[in-house]
Amino acid sequence: VHLQACGGGLVQAGDSLRLSCAPSGRTFSDYSMSWFRQAPGKEREFVAGITRSGGRTFYKDSVEGRFTASRDNAKNTLYLQMNSLKPEDTAVYFCAGRYGVFTYRPIQYVYWGQGTLVTVSS
Repeated sequence: VHLQACGGGLVQAGDSLRLSCAPSGRTFSDYSMSWFRQAPGKEREFVAGITRSGGRTFYKDSVEGRFTASRDNAKNTLYLQMNSLKPEDTAVYFCAGRYGVFTYRPIQYVYWGQGTLVTVSS
């Protein structure tokens, strides 16, 4: 599965961005999907995840209520709507997929996108 993430950019605090990720090569609906991020000098961390059907979503505490993960299995696309962005959200954001059930653990994701940079200025 090849993952292509896009939608990052430079925004001001309080602005919104929508990231998207378009896997190719396999049946998208067979894969649980997540977004991770990595800020400079920090470890990669879980941000949001969504089950194969899209029926359940999971979030890092600090983004709960501001970020929304969604997917359109008919269009083979994963989204991350990010509202009320804060400078601490600045990071490279990665989409990731794994065959089967959802997990928070990045080591259990086999497929990773190349990352898209989100920069939030204060």
